[in-house]
Amino acid sequence: MDTEGILTGYCTNVHAGTTLEETIRNLEHHSVAVREHLELDRLGIGLWLPETALNPLKTRDNVLRLRDHLDDLGLFVFTMNGFPQRNFHADVVKHDVYKPDWTEDARFDYTRSLAGIVVDLVPESLHSISISTVPVGWDASIDLDSGPIERLTRMAAWLSDLEQRTGRCVHVDLEPEPGCFLDRAEDVVALFERLPESCRRHLRVCHDICHSAVMFEAQRHAIETYRSNGILVGKIQVSSCPEIDFSSQSDEKTAALRDFMEERYLHQTVVQVVQGDLESHHLVDDLDLALETQPRNGLWRVHFHVPIFADRLRMISTTQGAIAECLEALGDDIPPLEVETYAWNVLPEHLVSLELSEGIAKEIAWLHSLIRTRDEAEP
Repeated sequence: MDTEGILTGYCTNVHAGTTLEETIRNLEHHSVAVREHLELDRLGIGLWLPETALNPLKTRDNVLRLRDHLDDLGLFVFTMNGFPQRNFHADVVKHDVYKPDWTEDARFDYTRSLAGIVVDLVPESLHSISISTVPVGWDASIDLDSGPIERLTRMAAWLSDLEQRTGRCVHVDLEPEPGCFLDRAEDVVALFERLPESCRRHLRVCHDICHSAVMFEAQRHAIETYRSNGILVGKIQVSSCPEIDFSSQSDEKTAALRDFMEERYLHQTVVQVVQGDLESHHLVDDLDLALETQPRNGLWRVHFHVPIFADRLRMISTTQGAIAECLEALGDDIPPLEVETYAWNVLPEHLVSLELSEGIAKEIAWLHSLIRTRDEAEP
């Protein structure tokens, strides 16, 4: 949906499926239901296609047929999520979500395939199209000279050629995530300083709000760091995560937090402890390890994408407020906004009171309301 010139929608990586047929069924069933709940004529989707779904879309005619089918459904693709390359709904995903990474040709090939598809899949009116991707890979020990710099540079050159041929700027947007090679804005700046200046039109950053919040990174700081260093924000993933203040009711909050332990996804946890004028942050790879090793003090934030309309989840608060902070920091220059609550299917059961399509629709409606409130508050 275009909300006063702002492209909004939701990411379809919340729906399980490893083939194109399964993806289309999800769109026909879930995405159409979301649109109908919102009473919209057209709904934007951030399309996720794993590598196993791409083969039928190698021909342009098939891509155009898919675009026409989506149009008939009242749906349109406005961005793609190219982060999970393989099955994002396997029983256990954890660190596998980062594989292959930018040290491997398979990541380049997959991303190039997505770009070749999306350039014909989006509406003709869209001329700038985001594909989000992994933040180089997991952990800070990756050697950029082992392949990532060369592959990213080659990716930008290929996208530049694609723009020359089609008139559309497809950009690949690296998405910082806690514990990854890029997990803060400063890491992104350091990477871009290693890349040729010519890459900056076709390589950008995807700012995931809750990833930044988990790192206790102020939204304005992140956005202004990108802008002051000439790095374009290609899209915003609108997300929220649990926040736990252990200064009171420690036992009850620990019990509530244990409900978020699950086997599929990685739930990086950052513990903030303030002692006088000193503030420290400790990153733990997963929630179960944090609960096992960390004392119950300070403020905890957990990488678990929760519904953005919730400011509390019973005993647990959320970082919902960071969404408004991010929009305020962006000012009038707002890139596409993609709601990305992929963890609906692994939320604690007692916190789920809506059908999936109803829940996603409620998230989008909440975001639209926030945008309207923001616009009305501006002089």
